[in-house]
Amino acid sequence: MKHFIFILMASLFISISAFAQVKQVNYTDGAQKLIGFATAPSAGGKGKPGVLILPAWMGINDHFKKIAEKLSALGYNVFVADIYGEGNYPKDKKEAGERSGYYKSHTDDYKRRIKLAMEELIKQGADPKNIAVTGYCFGGAGALEAARANFDVRGVISFHGSYGKDTTQASQVIIPKVLVCHGALDPYSSEAQIKAFQKEMNSAKADWQMIYYANAVHSFTEPAAGNDPNKGAAYDEKADKRSWQAMKDFLKEVFSE
Repeated sequence: MKHFIFILMASLFISISAFAQVKQVNYTDGAQKLIGFATAPSAGGKGKPGVLILPAWMGINDHFKKIAEKLSALGYNVFVADIYGEGNYPKDKKEAGERSGYYKSHTDDYKRRIKLAMEELIKQGADPKNIAVTGYCFGGAGALEAARANFDVRGVISFHGSYGKDTTQASQVIIPKVLVCHGALDPYSSEAQIKAFQKEMNSAKADWQMIYYANAVHSFTEPAAGNDPNKGAAYDEKADKRSWQAMKDFLKEVFSE
């Protein structure tokens, strides 16, 4: 009985402290309240590189807080951006599609929210000259917009993102390095869209790389996506681990220059 109580208490402690190192940060975009989350290396993060996380279309959840903790364990300051703002968080996929769709077609608004989150990351102690942006799905599209706009970042990483470009925006040389991690069987990005993106990167003289992960579909880094690739979105452990290593190597490269 005592052994059972000990296990129960230990489980409760782990649950309560799972994100003890991730702190809520309130900030604003005009009158709109935004709620992000920050974490720093245990040894102190002041002056160390920073990584901004742009969440998928449902917004911030425990999955992205966990990613933040894993990145801070590597020695980075981390901030998880709130793109939608309090009162606008989607309740279901339909709302998520509508709200993420708005920002994809109103890229100036999306970029403004990304910039505000970058400012918060720097306020938390990140070196303003050593910032990277990583995004997932909808967030992956945002990371690429940050590169297209030449935000003052070393590099951007897109995981199973989307690649369409806002044609109303002028094209320019892309300065940040770009890493794209793509599921080889992702049904949400056509061959034509991918080729157009690759042509765009080459025309912009970007230092870019795109890695395809065999058998992986959309959302391959997200366990909550389930394990049925026939649905078009599913977790893939091998692709998740390989893309995580690719990001680690990429961050090490861009922050060492």
